[in-house]
Amino acid sequence: MKIFLLFDPPTITAQQNKVTLVNKKPVFYKPEKLKQARSTIIKHLKPFKPLKPIEGPIKLQVIWRFPRGKRHKHLEWRATRPDTDNLEKMLKDCMTEVGFWIDDAQVVVEHVEKLWSDDPTGISIEIEVLSKIKEEAG
Repeated sequence: MKIFLLFDPPTITAQQNKVTLVNKKPVFYKPEKLKQARSTIIKHLKPFKPLKPIEGPIKLQVIWRFPRGKRHKHLEWRATRPDTDNLEKMLKDCMTEVGFWIDDAQVVVEHVEKLWSDDPTGISIEIEVLSKIKEEAG
């Protein structure tokens, strides 16, 4: 399955949860910008939701294409924050919530890229269901 979510990807990630003290106990919460980013990703994912959640091991390939500014070239690597692992965590959590798979622990192979881009900006996602046994290279 190949999909492209056409929008400017968020730069806030799941790692940016906040903590406050209530009655001297830590309480974690999601800031409004994080809630908005999750909501936007979920809204763009919903039209591509499979009829039933994918089962078994999954290979996930994602390319994050961020709008480039004046200092960067088209398709130049984005070697700045946010980190790919934090971006992927939020995306996989959203994909789990929408129902792409049963649990994001099913993702056993990942490839992630971050680029600056003129157009289009967005998130390119490719999902491949793998066999239950890894085939050895001959």
